Amino acid sequence: MRLTPTLALLSTAVLLNAAPTPPNALLVLSKAELMLKIVDPATFEVVGQVPSGPDPHEVIASADGKTAYVSNYGGGTNNTITVIDLVAQKSLPIIDLGPLRGPHGLEFADAKLWFTAEGAKVIGRYDPAVQKVDWVLGTGQNRTHMIYVSPGLDRIVTSNVSSGTMTIIEKAATTGRGRGPRQDWNETVVKVGNGAEGFDVSPGGKEIWAANAGEGTISVIDPATKQVTQTIDANVKGANRLKFTLDGKLAFVSTLSGPDVVVFDVAARRELKRIPVGRGAAGILMEPGAQRVFVACTPDNYVVAIDLKTLTMTKRLNAGQPDGLAWAVRP
Repeated sequence: MRLTPTLALLSTAVLLNAAPTPPNALLVLSKAELMLKIVDPATFEVVGQVPSGPDPHEVIASADGKTAYVSNYGGGTNNTITVIDLVAQKSLPIIDLGPLRGPHGLEFADAKLWFTAEGAKVIGRYDPAVQKVDWVLGTGQNRTHMIYVSPGLDRIVTSNVSSGTMTIIEKAATTGRGRGPRQDWNETVVKVGNGAEGFDVSPGGKEIWAANAGEGTISVIDPATKQVTQTIDANVKGANRLKFTLDGKLAFVSTLSGPDVVVFDVAARRELKRIPVGRGAAGILMEPGAQRVFVACTPDNYVVAIDLKTLTMTKRLNAGQPDGLAWAVRP
């Protein structure tokens, strides 16, 4: 029997989505396949996949683990975020950001989606309840790329790749004039190193580590003074991402310009080990149970699992040019 294009597509979807989404799911973006892969972390097998939209770079899940959001970057030219129902494993209507082009970094906090938009030099916030962007703030920096939002919603941090800076944004005291109280924000731009992109805030929020891809260094920032307190000669040129372990004792740095993921002892400020993973790596994600770390090895088309006790690779998952990784946890 010859299938119409529509029936063929539906048949393919049924074949690909052969198992339900587990309560704890690993989300993997495949840039080559334009797919979001839903992975069972227990078996490290793909249980379903859904179209991700054009040029997918980062992914985040809602707090209830039912919805995923994918930034369609386009090198700073696209203006959409793809929305995916993780339970039904299907695409939902996209978020059109209008003039806010180049969405990239994503966070989900306070029931809202926070994002960067490189082309507009802003960060923004989208409210799924009303399906609108309800807040935008300019950074004035080039390539505002990744974003962190504190649990208390009082501090936001961004990396600005082409400017070689980090922006620390904090809530100011509420003022009340004329029409009532108004919430302002104070922005502090911290000069770090060339190509600052991957960064993380340590557990407890006492330090910010930024990996400077152009120099191979790591800038350590004190959020209280908003100053660089130390520059670590880390030898990680081309650094793409940096992530702390959940206990804050180790920091993992990936680079697209080398074969290793580099592990640092945070307290000692020194390299602990280099783990060979292939020809390069991008996204890094810590497992909630603190047993493993997952790394997207973009040039080699796979994701690896690394045991945090032995610091060795244990499993590998094939995926075409994987990049962004995220967790989806349904209570």
